[in-house]
Parts: sequence; structure tokens; C-alpha cells
Amino acid sequence: MHASSRRSFVTRTAATLAGLALMAAALPAAAQGYPVRPVTLIVPWGAGGGTDATARIIASLLEKEIGQPVTVVNRIGGSGVVGHSAIASAAPDGYTIGMATVEIGMMHWQGLTELTGASYTPLGLVNADPAGVQVRADAPYKTVNDLLAAIKANPGKFKASGTGQGGIWHLAIAGLLRDQKIDPAALPWVPSNGAAPGLQDMIAGGVEVAPVSLPESRSLIDAGKVKSLAIMNDKPSALYPNVPTLKSAIGSNWTMAAWRGIVAPKGIPVEARDKLSAAVRKIAASKEYNEFMAKQGYGVIYAGPDDFAKFMAKSDVELGATMKAVGIAK
Repeated sequence: MHASSRRSFVTRTAATLAGLALMAAALPAAAQGYPVRPVTLIVPWGAGGGTDATARIIASLLEKEIGQPVTVVNRIGGSGVVGHSAIASAAPDGYTIGMATVEIGMMHWQGLTELTGASYTPLGLVNADPAGVQVRADAPYKTVNDLLAAIKANPGKFKASGTGQGGIWHLAIAGLLRDQKIDPAALPWVPSNGAAPGLQDMIAGGVEVAPVSLPESRSLIDAGKVKSLAIMNDKPSALYPNVPTLKSAIGSNWTMAAWRGIVAPKGIPVEARDKLSAAVRKIAASKEYNEFMAKQGYGVIYAGPDDFAKFMAKSDVELGATMKAVGIAK
């Protein structure tokens, strides 16, 4: 063989072998399919809160399920708008997911964003904490019916607190009053930076009602300073099974809960969606997740992608109707 031909043959052979080597190196990753790199989980609320704690236990369990690191990133601001927007606008490749919260059905009614639950790929609902009707332990009301009768007879005399104006617990009690044909304005709302200061204000006598969740009221109920007259759910609380549901107490079907679920941007690959939703389902049923949530006092609820989508749509309609009734919808 001529020297130049030999060089050309060697060069071609080397190039072919190099190409084969590259293909071989790429094969394992391709064969594995999604995911081949770390996943980011965006949380629209601050570190240390209930949403953050729930997201972090899910992230740690998700790592085991998908075999890749899952990093939690807190994107706060705009009453939840910043983080929810970051999830929706992320690349739809399955490598950015997020924890959507009940506020996704509230923000657009206030004109803060155009995002709704339909702006995402739902992967799984993982938590819901229904509102309760909490009063001071020494309050004269024995039942929620007694309290509602007192509010109706004395419009404006009693006040309630436990979140900001137009927050989930404000809407919970306003919706209950509306459901019972009582003007929501009959129970003026005192804005607070959350359940804890609202409950403390109630104990101090500044307000009479704190319609927050039972887990948030737990320490004060156990300390004998607060009593719960009802839970806004269709079944009793695992924490306090003796607290009646509104249905059993007054025949009302009104329910309201703060909820959290895992979502992804719209249009992620089917393979990623299926793998992530299967992992979320497995996590929600896991011993580790249920033990963690029970210790925190958080309610575990699971709904798969289709049911979660329906759940968000129903929540949106109910929240919108209540916000309009209270005069805080744009």
C-alpha cells in the first residue's frame, strides 16, 4: 500500500474507532433515559416554613426514586407569584419542577398574575391541611353553631385573624359565613403575618376566632388555651378525631384547606412526566413521608395527575367565588 494511502486508511480507521467510542460512551445514558442529570425543585415560599419542610422531605425521597440529586431552591416574593412564575416559565425538560400551593387559585383573582393551576403539568397532590374554627378555651361557645349564631346576632362585634387580608384562612371563614347565609362582613378580619400571631392575638383577647389549621393550633390546643369547634373538611382530623366536621355539626358541605402539590412546566416529555408522577405517588405512600408529616402534624392526601388537575380547577372556582363575595377579587 502506498504510504499516503496507508496514512489515509489509518486516519479513517482512527476516526471510525473514535466515533464508535463516542457512541459507546453515549449509549448508557441514552439507554437509561430520563433523568441523566440533577433536578431542581422550586419552592415559592421561604425556608423554614411548612411548604419548605414538605418540599425538602419530598426532594430527599425523590433522589432515591430517580437516582439523581434534587436541589430545593426557594424563590420568594410577590405573595407567591415569583416562585410560581419561575416554575411555569422553566424549560419544559423535566429538570425543573416545583411545589404549587393553594395560592395558585387565588393570585389571578387578585390581578397579581395570569397563572392558574392549568398553567402546569400536575404530577401529584401530596398535602392538605383543612381550616378549623378555633376559639379561646374559655369562650362560651360549645359548638360552631353557637358561634355562628352569636356572629349573626352581633354583626361586627367579633373579629377573626390568622393570615393576611385575602389569605387562605380569611377566605375559609368568609366562605363558611357565606355558606350559612351570613354576611362575611359580620366578622371583620384582622390581618396578621400568619397563624401563630393570629392565635396569640386571640388568646390575648384581640380577636375571637382563628380559622387556621389544626396542626398550626396544635400546641395551644394541647396546652388547654384553645379549643376547636369544627374542621372544614369532609372527614375528621387524624390529629383530633373528636373535632366535628362542618357536615356533622351543621350539615354544611363547605370545605377549605391549604394544599401543596408537585407540578412541572407545561409540555414536559411524556417519559419525564410518567417517571416523576410515579415517583411522587410512591413517596406519598411511603413510610418515611407519612411519619415525617405525622410528626409535623401535616395532613397527607394524594391525588394523581388527572385528579390533581380537577382538584385545582375546583379549588380555583371556590376561591374565586369567595374572593368576589368578600370584595377582594379584581
